[in-house]
Amino acid sequence: MKENKEQLTYRIGRLLNEAYDVRINNLKESVRLAEEALMLSKSLPDDALIAKSLSSLSLFHMIMADYDESMKLSEKAIELFEKLGDDKGVADAKYNIAGIYYKTDDLHLGLMYLIDCLVVYRKYKNYHQMSRTLKSLGTIYEYFGDEKRAISTYMEAIEAARKTKDKNLESNAMNPLSGIYLNKGEIEKAMKVIEKSIEMKKETQDIRGLAFALYGRGKVFTSKGEFEKAEADLFRANAIHEEMGEKLGRGMGYHKLGYLYMRWGKLEEAKKYLEMGADFGEEYSIALIKFKCNYFLYKIYKQEGDTDKALKYLEVYLKEKEMVINAQTMKVIENYELITKMDSLEKEAELRREKQKIIEKKNIAEQKAMVKQEFLSTMSHEIRTPLNAVITISSMLSNREDEEEQQLLDSLNFSAKNLLYIINDILDFTKLDSGKVSLDNRPVDFIALLKNITQTYDSLAREKGIKLNLKVSEEINPSYKTDETKLAQIVGNLISNAIKFTDSGSVSLIVEKISTYKKLDKLHFLVEDTGEGIDKNFLPQIFDSFSQPKMIKTRKHGGSGLGLAIVKKLVNLFGSEIYVESEVGNGSRFYFDLILEHSDLPDKVPGNFSEELNGKCILLAEDNRINAMVLGKVLNKWGIIQDVAENGRIALEMAKMKNYDFILMDIHMPEMDGFEATKKLRSEAGLNSETPVFALTADITAEQQSEFDFYFDGFLLKPIEKEKLYEALLAKHSKS
Repeated sequence: MKENKEQLTYRIGRLLNEAYDVRINNLKESVRLAEEALMLSKSLPDDALIAKSLSSLSLFHMIMADYDESMKLSEKAIELFEKLGDDKGVADAKYNIAGIYYKTDDLHLGLMYLIDCLVVYRKYKNYHQMSRTLKSLGTIYEYFGDEKRAISTYMEAIEAARKTKDKNLESNAMNPLSGIYLNKGEIEKAMKVIEKSIEMKKETQDIRGLAFALYGRGKVFTSKGEFEKAEADLFRANAIHEEMGEKLGRGMGYHKLGYLYMRWGKLEEAKKYLEMGADFGEEYSIALIKFKCNYFLYKIYKQEGDTDKALKYLEVYLKEKEMVINAQTMKVIENYELITKMDSLEKEAELRREKQKIIEKKNIAEQKAMVKQEFLSTMSHEIRTPLNAVITISSMLSNREDEEEQQLLDSLNFSAKNLLYIINDILDFTKLDSGKVSLDNRPVDFIALLKNITQTYDSLAREKGIKLNLKVSEEINPSYKTDETKLAQIVGNLISNAIKFTDSGSVSLIVEKISTYKKLDKLHFLVEDTGEGIDKNFLPQIFDSFSQPKMIKTRKHGGSGLGLAIVKKLVNLFGSEIYVESEVGNGSRFYFDLILEHSDLPDKVPGNFSEELNGKCILLAEDNRINAMVLGKVLNKWGIIQDVAENGRIALEMAKMKNYDFILMDIHMPEMDGFEATKKLRSEAGLNSETPVFALTADITAEQQSEFDFYFDGFLLKPIEKEKLYEALLAKHSKS
C-alpha cells in the first residue's frame, strides 16, 4: 500500500532520528539511513526534509573524515535552509562545516563558524546543540593555549548536557577536561574525571565515545608511568577508531602511542608510530597531528644526538606552523572585519525597529570583538614565545666550523625569522587598523639605516640573479629624528615585494632631498624594479587590505599578503601618502615623501656591550624553562646575576627576601600573571617596590592594557632583541 505524504514525513523523521542515535556504534548504518531519508524527501518533494537529510548525512561524513563530501552536502543544506528562513537549520549545517575546519588545519575558521552556531542555539535554548558546540569550542581554545577559557567552556558544555539529560554529551566534554587537568599536573583529578567518562560510555553503549575516553585514560596512565596499562588502553582505542572509520581518533592514537613509547624509552617503537601519525596527518590534512608528531620526532633525534634529523624535523614543524599562519590567520582577521561591517549595517537597519533588537545586536558585536582580541592575544603569545627560544638559540649557535651544520642552522634561522615576519605583519596590521600605533622618533644614523636595509635583502636578490642598488643623494643629512623601526618596515616591505616579482634585472632604492626649511628636509623615497609589473586595472586597489591581483594569487610567493596594506598605513602614520606607477612587463615604481628633522648622530651601543651592568642582580619571572635558560645565557655574558621564578606568585615571595637591581616580568604565567604580580609588588611596601620592572611578553595586546602602564618601566616584546634589552637596563641604571 502506497504511503501518503503524512506517513512519509513521519517515516523520514524516524529514519533521521535512528541515524543520529546509531552514530555512536555504527556510522555506516547512519549513512545508509540518512541516504534513505534523503531519497524519500526528494520523492515528496519537501525542501525542509531534504535540507535536514542533507545536513544529517553531512554530519556522518564529517565524522568519518569524508570532508569533501561533507562540505558539499552542508553547502546544499544551507542553501535550502536559508531559502526557508530556518536559522536553526543553517546553524546545524554550519556546525558540520566547523567540524571539518577544526579537524583539519583551519582552526580559526572553525572558531568563527562555532561562534555563529552558539549564538543561534542560545537564542532557541537548544541545550543539546549548545553542549556539542561548546565542547568543540573548548577544543579550539585549548589548542590556542587558553586553558582557563577551555575549562570554563567544557564545564558549560557539561552543564548544558545535564539540562538535556544526555550522558553521552556530558562524557564527551569530560574527556578533554581530563586532559587539561593532566596538563596542569592534577593527575588524580584527571583520572577521576576520565574514569567517570568511561563509566558513562559503557552505560550508554557509546562505542565511538568509549574509544576517545580510553585514549584519555591512556594519557593519564602514561603520565603516571604505568606504561603497560597505557599501551593496552591506546591499542584498544585505536582498534575501535579503525573499526568505526574514525580518522581523527586514529591519528590521535598514533601520536599518543609515539609519546608513550618515548616516555617508556622504547625509541624505535616511538619513531615508528610518530612517523605513522605524521603520514596520517598529511594524508587527511589533520594539522594538529602533523605538528605534534614532527615535534616529538625532533625531540627523539635530538636526544639520540642525530643533529641532522633533529633539525630536519624541527624545520618541518616550523614550516607547518608557518603554512597555517600564512594561509589561515589572515582569513580569520578578514572574516572579523567582514563581520564588523555586517554588524554595522544591521545596526543601521535596526534603528527603524525595536530598541531591544538593537541592544541584542550590539551585544553580539561586542562578543565577537572580544573573541577577536582574545584570539590575537593568545596567538601572539603562543607562537612568539617558542620563537623567542628558536631564534635566540640558533643565533647563539652560529659561526660553526662544519659548513653543513652552519647551512642547516642558517636555514633554521631563516625559516624561524620568516615565520616571525609573517606573524608580525598580521599583528602590525591589526594594531595599525585599530589606531593603536604611534611614532617613536629618535636620532637615527640615516645612511647606516639605508645600508642595513639593503644589505638585509641583498642575499635574497643575489639568489634570484638580480642586482639590488642603493642610491642616496649627497645632500642627505647623515642623521635625522625618525622612527627607525617603522621606516625600515616601510622600505623593507617595498624592497622585499619588488624582489619577489622581479626575475631579471634589478631593484633600486633611491633617496633624494627635494627641499629644505631650517632643520627640516623633505626627502623623496623611490623603490623601482624591472619586474613583471601590475595591470593598470588593479592599481587603484593595490594598497587595499587582503586584495591581490589574480596573477599574484597564482604565483608561489611567500608572505602574509599584507605588506602593501601595512606600508600604506605606516606612510599615513608619518603624515604622507604612497603612490605607485606600473605597467605589465615594464616593472613598478613605488614612491613617497617624508619631512624629517636634522639631528646629531646617535650614541652607539658598543658591539660587545660595556661593563656597567657587571655584577647587577636581576629577578627573572618566566614560566617557560627554555626561554629562561636562553635569556640567562644572554644576561651572563653581561656579567648580570639572575634568580628565576616560575610564576608571579613565586616572584613576589622572592622579592620579599632580596633586593634586586631590575625585575624582568613575563606577562602570561600560571598561578599569577605578570600584571597582577607587578601590581602587588608596587602596592606593598617592600625591598623592591621601587625596583625597575620591565614586562617581557610575546602578547602584542599586553601593552594596550593602559591600566597597568603605571606599574611597568617598559614593555619588551618577544623574541627579545638583545640590544633593546641592554639599552633599557642601561638607561635605568644610569638614572639610578
